[in-house]
Amino acid sequence: MAIFEERNQQQAPEITLMQEQKLQELLAYVNRHSPFYRELFLKHSINIDDIKTLDDLSLIPTTAKDDLQQRNDDFLCVPRNKVIEYTSTSGTLGRPVTIALTENDLDRLAYNEYNSFLCADGSAEDTYQLMLTLDRQFMAGIAYYLGIRRIGAGIIRLGPGVPSLQWETIQRLKPTAIVAVPSFILKLIQYAKDTGIDISSTSVKKAICIGENIRNTDFSLNILGKKITENWDIQLYSTYASTEMQTAFTECGEGKGGHYQPELVIVELLDGNDQQVEPGTPGEVTITTLGVEGMPLLRYKTGDMCMYFDEPCACGRTSLRLSPIMGRKKQMIKFKGTTLYPPALFDLLNEREEILDFVIEVSTNDIGMDQVSLYVVPTELTEECDHRIRAYLQARLRVSPHIKYITTEEILKMQFSEASRKAIKFIDKRA
Repeated sequence: MAIFEERNQQQAPEITLMQEQKLQELLAYVNRHSPFYRELFLKHSINIDDIKTLDDLSLIPTTAKDDLQQRNDDFLCVPRNKVIEYTSTSGTLGRPVTIALTENDLDRLAYNEYNSFLCADGSAEDTYQLMLTLDRQFMAGIAYYLGIRRIGAGIIRLGPGVPSLQWETIQRLKPTAIVAVPSFILKLIQYAKDTGIDISSTSVKKAICIGENIRNTDFSLNILGKKITENWDIQLYSTYASTEMQTAFTECGEGKGGHYQPELVIVELLDGNDQQVEPGTPGEVTITTLGVEGMPLLRYKTGDMCMYFDEPCACGRTSLRLSPIMGRKKQMIKFKGTTLYPPALFDLLNEREEILDFVIEVSTNDIGMDQVSLYVVPTELTEECDHRIRAYLQARLRVSPHIKYITTEEILKMQFSEASRKAIKFIDKRA
C-alpha cells in the first residue's frame, strides 16, 4: 500500500471521506472550466472517473511553477466578471503569477485565517497590529485582515517598517498581538532599547511570525527566535502559506509545526521521483486546493522543502503538522562540495552580533559552479571585526564565501526594489 494512503488512514475516516468527495468534485470542476487541466487530462489519457481515492492522485502529473508562469490565464476557471480580487506571488522564483479570487474564494480565505488565528490562541478579546502591507496585490495582508475580522478581534492596519510609529501606536492603542516578519521584531526590540521603552510593560503578549523561520526542524527556536524571546517575553507563533495554495499551516501554542486544514487542501510531500516521503523525511510540499473557485490547483509543487509529522499534537489536534520550511528546492546551493539552503545561512548570519544586516547573492562562475557572495553591514569596519566574521563562517560552513562590506543605505537598496513587498535577503543570479 502506498505511503500516502497509509498516512491518510491515520486521519479520522470521515476526514478522508470528505477529502475524497471534495477531490472528485474538484476534478469534475476543472475538467469543465480549466483549459490547462482539461488539456492535461487529454494529453495523459486520464479518465477522472478512475480517480476516487487520495492514493489515486498519483495518476495525475504534478503542476509546477513554470506552468503557472507560462500559462497563467489558462488556470482561470471563471469569467472575468466573477473575479473580485487579483493577487500575485512575490516573484521570488521568477516572474510573478497572478491568482484571481472570486467572492467565494475570499470567504474561503477568511475561513482559512479564522482557523489559523484560533489555532494561534487568538480570540475576540485580542487586538492585532498588522505590521505588513495590505496593498501591492499581497494576498497574505488581505487574508489576515479578513480572518481577524471573522474572529471579531480588533485590527490596527499600520503597515510595514517605521519602528518609531509602531511603538507609538502600541503605546497608544495597546494591541495584544502583532503580525510581523521576525527580523523586523528584532528592529522593534533594538529601537525600544535605544529609546528607553520598557518593552516588558507593553500590552503585546504574542506575535504571529510571517515570512521567516523562527524554529529549527526539530521545533526548537532558531537564532532569530531566541533573540526575540530572550529580549521580549512574548509567545511566538509561526505560520506558513503561499499565494497559490490560498491556505495556511499555523502553529498552536505547543510550537510543534504548522497544523494542516484538511477541508481546504490535500497535501503531499514528494521526493525527487514524485513519491510520497515518510514522516520526518524532507520532501517538496505539493498541494491540491479544495473549495477554490477562481484558480484551483491539482498536485501543485510549491518548491518548498520541509518534513511532516503525523503523531497527535499535545493541543489535541490529530491532523499532520509541517516542519519549518528547510528551503526552496530551486534555491538549493552547491558550494565547494557543500549543499546549503538560504534559511540555514540566514540562521548563521543572524547569530553574529558583528552582523547588523545582510544579503546573500548566488551566481554562476566561469566554470558553471555556484558562487556565493555575502553583502554585510558590520557593526564596525575594522580588521578585527572582519577576522571574527570570516573565522566564524569558515568554522561553521567549512567554506569561505566572498564577503563585501556595505552601508545600511546600500543594503536597503538591495533588499527593497520598487515593487518589493518585503525585504529580499537572497538574490539568485544563476542562469
